[in-house]
Amino acid sequence: MTTPPTPTLTSRLAARAAGGAVRVFLVLAAAFWLLPTLGLLVSSLLAPADLNKAGWWQVLTAPSRLTTANYERLLSNDTITGSLLSTVAITVPATLLVLVLGAFAGYAFAWLEFPGRDALFLVVVALLVVPVQVALIPVSELFGSIGLFETTAGVVLFHAAFGLPFAVFLLRNFFAEIPRELLEAARLDGAGELRLFTRVVLPLGGPAIASLGIFQFLWVWNDMLVALVFADSAHPPITVALQQQVRQFGNNIDVLAPGAFLSMVIPLAVFFAFQRQFVSGVMAGAIK
Repeated sequence: MTTPPTPTLTSRLAARAAGGAVRVFLVLAAAFWLLPTLGLLVSSLLAPADLNKAGWWQVLTAPSRLTTANYERLLSNDTITGSLLSTVAITVPATLLVLVLGAFAGYAFAWLEFPGRDALFLVVVALLVVPVQVALIPVSELFGSIGLFETTAGVVLFHAAFGLPFAVFLLRNFFAEIPRELLEAARLDGAGELRLFTRVVLPLGGPAIASLGIFQFLWVWNDMLVALVFADSAHPPITVALQQQVRQFGNNIDVLAPGAFLSMVIPLAVFFAFQRQFVSGVMAGAIK
């Protein structure tokens, strides 16, 4: 057996330098990407008078100007606090509906035999290319006729309907990679389809379901178009409420900056809370 050549001092130094250069580049790229977020955070902690005099970078020389007064006024603003509750009331059910229905449908398309299964799955895949804007007018007429227009339930159903095709497509492909022998062994042990789904398939599909939940949560939370059309104008989500603040009060940065940052922090917290499951789902999909 041929012994591999011992790396020279020059090659080791070059490898370390290259690795260090990559780390520095990644750190700089991350800092550049986070710079607008940092600017929004600092702006939300500055008084309107100070912010009108100069940009947010003034805190580098005068950090004492930072204050939490903007957040105190924000939390006393019934419109903003109510909009946050409305956003939660829309986002959580819409995410749970997509996860539950998508998981059941994905398992059915992957492992159950029924007439027209492949043709129906092709229809689901075709629905992925349907833009949301196409459905706004017909769905508005439908919701108006059945009393769901400008209701939280209507917004939830709209988001769930447009999130399901991607959910079914993603989970079906993930569930289909589960070894058939594992499912057959569970069936031989007397497990029915429901028990097989809850005890075997769901635990194995946890990373994919968590990744889907993150995507759905972020999409619904940050949506403004659907909320602007279908949500209750008296209790709008946070995106619509902030847009109304701009229209009504112009440059009230003392409300907009902390409101925008607060609306961004919550989905970021959700992402970091499920970051490990998200990475596992991405890596599992890449390996398969």
